[in-house]
Amino acid sequence: MYHSLLLIDTGNNPDRPGWNIARRWLGNLYRVHQRLCMGFPTAQRAGEDDPFLRPYLPHDFARGHVHRPRARQQGFLFRIDPLPPGRAAILVQSAIAPDWSYAFRNAQHLLAAAPNVRPWDPAFAEGQHMRFRLRANTVRRVAPKVPGKDGPRVPVPPTPEALRAWLDQRAARAGFVVDELACVVPGYVSWRKSAKDNGGARLRSVLYEGRLTVRDAGAFRTAVESGIGPAKAFGFGLLSVKPA
Repeated sequence: MYHSLLLIDTGNNPDRPGWNIARRWLGNLYRVHQRLCMGFPTAQRAGEDDPFLRPYLPHDFARGHVHRPRARQQGFLFRIDPLPPGRAAILVQSAIAPDWSYAFRNAQHLLAAAPNVRPWDPAFAEGQHMRFRLRANTVRRVAPKVPGKDGPRVPVPPTPEALRAWLDQRAARAGFVVDELACVVPGYVSWRKSAKDNGGARLRSVLYEGRLTVRDAGAFRTAVESGIGPAKAFGFGLLSVKPA
């Protein structure tokens, strides 16, 4: 796997032309995901359109790695973290090495620094204590109205007890227990496909930070590789960890 750190210049000078372009871009997770997909061009696309003049076409990028279940061999996860002052960081975890120079060739103005990319192959052990950060789409399924169909997803109540219960349930399946929650910040994020898409859609967003203990190293590694919870294409599910 690979970890990429993309520093984004969100701007804080309204007198600079285009100062809020990156801010608007980060505000629409559909466009953020689309741009990140461009970091995985097929060999044919990169060879035929090195200057990146052709429009974005989904089939030109990362066949087998975009719009696929996330795992060690395919897909990518990402999360946007705000940074002071006037910047943000996008952390991307991918199964294959990205080509950010291609993805941002026609959008260099979004970057505040050259992307930092490093290989990542962690080893986890039962009983290991770690710090973690997770931005999650905290929803649950309700009973379906039509038998045999999946019920709709609805946000869990934004209370500390309900949000902790949501995380504990998924932690049990992911091979870890939460020892300490230092930060739980509920809110919403939005996205829309185009300017004509009035209103777009909102997604429940909760940022978790704290400490955990690994109980099942295999299940935990699978959770780190594949993410936790739904809406991964919109910046949810990436479980960032480091030794406590």
